[in-house]
Order: sequence, then C-alpha cells, then structure tokens
Amino acid sequence: MQHFAVRENPRVGSVRGYVSKHGVRKASCTVLAAAAVLAPSVALAAPAAPGTYAYVANTGQNKVEVFDTATNALVTSIDTGAFSGPLQVAATRNGKKVYVTERDSGAVSAIDALTNTVVAEIPTGNGTPESVAISPDDRRAYVTVEGNGLANRVVAINTATDAVVGTLETGEDTLPNGLAVSPDGKRLYVAYRGAGVVAVIDSATMTLITTVDVGPSAPRKVAVSPSGARVYVTENNSGEVSVIDTATNTVVVPIPVNQGLDGVKVSLDGKRVYVADRNNARVAVIDAATNSVVTSIPTTGDPAEMAVSPTGARLYVSHPNGTQGVSVIDLATNSVSATFDSPEGAPIGIDLGSVPGTSKVSCPAGSVLTGGGFGSIGPAPDQLVSRPVPGTNDWEVNGQNRTRDDVTLTPYVVCAAP
Repeated sequence: MQHFAVRENPRVGSVRGYVSKHGVRKASCTVLAAAAVLAPSVALAAPAAPGTYAYVANTGQNKVEVFDTATNALVTSIDTGAFSGPLQVAATRNGKKVYVTERDSGAVSAIDALTNTVVAEIPTGNGTPESVAISPDDRRAYVTVEGNGLANRVVAINTATDAVVGTLETGEDTLPNGLAVSPDGKRLYVAYRGAGVVAVIDSATMTLITTVDVGPSAPRKVAVSPSGARVYVTENNSGEVSVIDTATNTVVVPIPVNQGLDGVKVSLDGKRVYVADRNNARVAVIDAATNSVVTSIPTTGDPAEMAVSPTGARLYVSHPNGTQGVSVIDLATNSVSATFDSPEGAPIGIDLGSVPGTSKVSCPAGSVLTGGGFGSIGPAPDQLVSRPVPGTNDWEVNGQNRTRDDVTLTPYVVCAAP
C-alpha cells in the first residue's frame, strides 16, 4: 500500500488569532465558512459557533441570558422554568456545561452550552440554592444551600451524571453562602453567613476540616488566589475584606472597603483583588501585595457578581439595579469599556464559558484512514484532542484555547491508498 497524508488547504486549514478569546469563530482565512474548518461538527442551536460567552442569571424573568463577548450582543435567552428564580452561574472549563442555582425552585439547572438548553434539573433538598462553583477538573459542581434552622448544606454534583454525590450538613443557622474551590481542587472555602466563619471543607470526602472566624460580619462571597495561598472574603456588615492564609487557616488582615460588599474576584496573576461595592456603585481594586484599596472603578449600577475573562484582560460585572445589565471593564485602564443591557432586567449571577470548536478531515474515496492529528504553529493550544471517528474515514480535532491569542492549527489525516 502507498501511504500519503491529506491536509486541509492551508488557506482554510490554518486558523490564526482570536482562538483564546472567541474559540475559533473569527479567523484570518477568507473561506473559513465555506470549508467549515473548526466549525462545529454537529448542528447546534445558538450559539452556532465556537466562542466565549457570558452567561447571566436573570432572576426576575426566570432566564439565563447568553451574550457573545466578541460583540456584546445577546445571543439567546434560556428559560429555566416558571418560579425558578435563577441566581448564580458557573461554567465548566471545557465549555460544555453551565450550572445555575435556582432560588425559588430549590434545584440546580444543568445547561448544555452547545445547544443552550436545560438538560437536567437537580434537586438539592429543602432550602435555597445559593452559590455554585466548578472543580478545576470539571468533574464536580459544588452548591451551597441556605435554609431555616437545620436545613443548611453544601452539596457536590457529578457533572457527568448530574446527580448529587456528596452532602455536608453545615448545622443550624449557618446559612452557607459564597464558596470557592482551591486551585488543586482539594479544598472548598464556604462563607457561613449566619455563623460569621469560613468553613474549610475536604472536597473529596465532603467533610469539615476547620472553620476560620471572621467575626459577626455576615461573610458573603469568597475567592481564592491563583496560587491557593490566600482566600478573600467579602463581609457585608463590617464592610471589610478578610484575607485568610490557607497554610495556617487564620485571618492575616481585614481590609476596610465599605459596607454592602458582595462579589469578589482575583486577577489571573494574583496581583489585584476586585470587590463589588454595591452601596457606592463601584468596583474597589485591592493591591494583593499591600492589602490596601488602590483605586475604584465606577459602574452604571450597583455591582453584584463578577467574572474575569479567560485572558485576564477584562472584568464582567452584573448590576441588577440602576441601569440593569453588565459592565465590561478594561483591566489595563480600570475603566468601563462597554456595557450590554439585560433586556428583561435583574441580572445577578454571571460567568464566562468558552465553547470549543471541532474540525474533521477525510481520506479520499477508496483509501483507508490510518492516522491523523494536527500541526500547530505558535504557542501550543491549551486543550486539543485528535481522534479517529469510528466507522468513517474521518479524523476529528477538537480545540479550545482560553489563554493564548495566536495559534495556527492545521488538522490532517494519514491515509493508505489501495
């Protein structure tokens, strides 16, 4: 047999630029649409193309709104059901699913990000599902549930089966609220709003390791530094941000900001901490080295929740009151660079997800597929899988790049002539 390799035409097989920010929806080649290179291999509902999307929980309208971050345009709205009250949002890193806590239904919705449809409703027991966070390996979603009396818990959901696989009952009047997962996935940090502590939980066994006293300050939301060395906790009553040393599980310093604090996020390099100051309609910026507020960024409404873009260049901030919508903050200039309105009002939870792209390359008629893969020019893609498609002469390449801006990708197959 004679072996030969088949590559897609370089004009259409090479995709350059925008890969990290918007999947591969925008490329420098001129005939990409006709050749369908790195376009989805199956027919999808909106979003129809790979890209980075903002998923925004619209509590009042029982919907999750999906915005294209390339255009700041509304792509679609996902109905979560009457009387659901979607509250907080978390997207898996592989771009395949979005999990939404529902304040009124007592459940969590699992959304297929490729089709923008609800694929599961996951009951979490008596109480109100509040915050949700995804493990670094995408295998679990963790949810806090606030309830009256003893109905307080943290639950773990298997993202493959959308079933609850672990529960920690947190105790009477603890009111677990915000949570975050450590970068290695081994620890959960949960703010007990009613008890004035942050719980440190073993994520594998869903057991309590210890609690960190942050005072009777109604701790609200939690963020972990990229190194895992620090945990930042917003405190609604005291108006402070507590900084916890994860090696000793003690508060290093409280940082005064203002009463009425809500969401908190850490920059990708760990140098800045962004805090939603709802009472002053601003985002306070903390220098992580000095533990002090160094500037503030005015927003068009009261900021509630935030999400950092995959490249770390932008901060997306929801504001449910005032001018209802989302502010896009340029973190290089600490200024609002764009806004997109929530047409139906009351956006609260927000997260960003990058939907991956797929390419297929086929052997010519009469030949047999013997191998395949991809050629890459520039920085290596973050996530890329190539495999044969069973029962066909096709080789499939799935790619997603969330942190790099310039990658040329050429899928190919190796065929054997008869």
